[in-house]
Amino acid sequence: MSPLRRTLLAAARAAEHLPEIPDAQIEVIRALPGGTVATSGELAARLGLNRSTVSNLLTAMEAAGLVARRQHTGDRRRVEIVATAKALDLFDRFDLASATLVDAAAATLPAGDRAALAAALPALERLRDALAARYSATPEPATPNI
Repeated sequence: MSPLRRTLLAAARAAEHLPEIPDAQIEVIRALPGGTVATSGELAARLGLNRSTVSNLLTAMEAAGLVARRQHTGDRRRVEIVATAKALDLFDRFDLASATLVDAAAATLPAGDRAALAAALPALERLRDALAARYSATPEPATPNI
């Protein structure tokens, strides 16, 4: 799976002339769809990363204009994170380019391979859900999982 993911990421970046955004930062943006806010602790739990790892990611992402930190309106001690318009635009462009590239590449495959991929999608979604359910029940890892 990792080689396929890396190849797709590189191809989408090239096709859309997207900047080099580390995978971990892309996952943070994925966890903050438009209108969503979260604390760094919530992001760490959602992504299965240590708080210090998320803090370092957010610092770099804030410097790159990909996230903004803001004080919670009801609790000024609490800081919320939101993806910027720039980050959401890059993410949308990445997703569109990825879908276009996968569709084009799949169209070059023999009909049997296309059918096998279509049949595999529901099973892959169930696998993802099973992993998410199992992973969310485990404690926060002691070391970063980037």
